[in-house]
Amino acid sequence: MKLFTAAVLISLAAASNAQTLSEEAPPFSSVSAERLLNADGEPQNWLMYSGDYKSQRYSRLDQIDRGNADNLQIAWVHQLAVLDQAETTPIVVDGVMYITESPSTVIAVEAATGRPYWRYEHPLPDEMVFCCGRNNRGVAVQGDRVIMSTLDAHLVALDARTGSVMWEAETQETASGYSKTAAPLIVGNKVLSGVAGGEYGIRGFVDAYNIDTGDRDWRFFTTPGPDNPDSQTWSGDSWRRGGSATWMTGSYDPELNLVYWGTGNPGPDYDGTVRVGDNLYSDSVVALDADTGEMKWYFQFTPHDIHDWDSTQIPILADTMFDGEPRKLMLFPNRNAFFYVLDRETGEFLLGTPYAKQTWAEGLDSNGRPILVPGKEPSVDGTVVSPAITGGSNWWSPTYSPRTDLLYVMAYDAETRYYIRKTAYEEGDSYRAGGGESPESPESYHRAVRALSPQTGELRWEFPVNPRSTSGLMSTAGDLVFGGTADGYFFALDAESGEELWHKSVGGRVHAAPISYAVAGKQYVAIAAGNAVFSFALPN
Repeated sequence: MKLFTAAVLISLAAASNAQTLSEEAPPFSSVSAERLLNADGEPQNWLMYSGDYKSQRYSRLDQIDRGNADNLQIAWVHQLAVLDQAETTPIVVDGVMYITESPSTVIAVEAATGRPYWRYEHPLPDEMVFCCGRNNRGVAVQGDRVIMSTLDAHLVALDARTGSVMWEAETQETASGYSKTAAPLIVGNKVLSGVAGGEYGIRGFVDAYNIDTGDRDWRFFTTPGPDNPDSQTWSGDSWRRGGSATWMTGSYDPELNLVYWGTGNPGPDYDGTVRVGDNLYSDSVVALDADTGEMKWYFQFTPHDIHDWDSTQIPILADTMFDGEPRKLMLFPNRNAFFYVLDRETGEFLLGTPYAKQTWAEGLDSNGRPILVPGKEPSVDGTVVSPAITGGSNWWSPTYSPRTDLLYVMAYDAETRYYIRKTAYEEGDSYRAGGGESPESPESYHRAVRALSPQTGELRWEFPVNPRSTSGLMSTAGDLVFGGTADGYFFALDAESGEELWHKSVGGRVHAAPISYAVAGKQYVAIAAGNAVFSFALPN
C-alpha cells in the first residue's frame, strides 16, 4: 500500500495544476471495460490510441467517402500553447476530445468546436535525461479516469470531468535515462505502459498498474535476467544495460487474453561486440498474458541489431484469410524494411518480404530469421546500408482496412552511413557507441504510402509523398486512406487505387496519425500538424 499512499499525497499536491477553462464540465459518460472491448461498435468515438484493441486505425464511419472527400473543409482549429512538434493522437469520448501537448499536458475540448474545457500540466523536474524529443503521443481512458504517461516516467490518472489528479505513480528513476512518451493501453482494470530510454543503457520493460489505485500489478523485463535461459543471448552481464525499450503502445486480443508489445534496439545501439549474441528480446514482438505479464511467445525480427532498427511499431491484428484458411494474423511492417505476417496465437512466422529498400539481408529463412549480407556492420570509416536509421518505416502508425483487406504503410527508401565508436557505459549518459549520417540529400530518396497484401506481401499500389513524410495513416469505411506530409499537407486517397482525392494545407509538419469521430451524426476527421489540432468535416 505504500505506493498507493504516496500516490494520494501527490495527487493532493498536484491538483492545482488542473486549470478550468470553461464554466461547463465536459458531458462525459463513464467508459466501461466492456465499451473498450467493443470499441469498434462505437465508431462515433475514438476510444484508444489506435482506435481499438486490434490497432487497425480503421474507422467504420462512412459519411465522408470517395465521392465527397474533395468537399472537406476545416471545421475548427485548436492552437497548442507549447511550441513543439505535436505527435498527439487525440481520443474522443461522447463528444469530448482529449489532446496531449508536449511535454506532459492534457487538454479536454469540445469535439464539435474545439472549445476547451480544462487543461492539466504535469510538473517536471528541472533536470531530466531523455532522448529524441519532448513528446507525448496520447492518453487512455476508462471509467472516469484519463491516464497519461509523462516525460519523467510517471503515470498520472486524471478526473475526466475536471482534469484533477486522482493518483500518480513513479515507474522508474528518470535520472538513469528512463522516460515515457507513449499513450498507455488499458485492459480490464490494468493500465499497461512501456518505457523509453534505449539510448541510455536502460533495461526495458512493460508494466501493468491497477487503474483504481496506481499500484503496480506486474512487470515484464524485455532483457531476461540470469534466471532465464534466454539471458545467454547476451554476453556477460550486458543484459543489464541492454535497452530494448518499449516506447510505443501495444495491442490486445481479448479472445486469447494476450497483449502484444514491440521492443526497441539493444544497447549500445551500434557496437555489438560488447553484447555478443541475439540479444533477446530486443527488436522483437512479445505476447504477454494480460493478467500476469507471463510471456507466451516472442518473435525476434532483427537478432543482434547493430543499426538501431527498433521494432516498436504497433502490431496490427487482423482476422483474414491466409493460405486459404481463416487465421488470426499479426501484420508488422518493420523498421528493418521487411513486412512480416505472424500467427498471433502461436507466434509462427508465415510471411516476410521487403516493402522498402534494404541491402542488409539476402532474405529471410523459413523461420523468419534474416540471412545476412556480409560486410554491412557499422565501421570507423562508415558503412552505407539500407534502410536508413529511421527505417523503412518507424513509429508512425500504419493502418489496415477490413473492406479492402490491405495494409497501408508510410514507407521510405533511403540509406545511412553507419559509424561505430567505443563508448563506456555511464549511468545517465548516452550509450549509443556510434551513429550515422545520410550520404545523399534526403530529398533524393523515395517515399510513398504503400498498400500491401497480407496474404502475399505484394505491393498493390503506392502514392509518392514528397518531401519525406513521418505521418501515421488511417483508413475508413468510406474507402479512404488519410495521411500527411512534412511540408504541411493533409490528404485523402482512394483506398482501392491510391488515387489522391483531396488535400489541404495545414501549415505545419504532420508528425502524428489521424482519427475520425462523429458528433450529433456529423463525421469529422482530425489531425495534429505543426502546433495545432485541425478538425475537418463536410459542409452543412
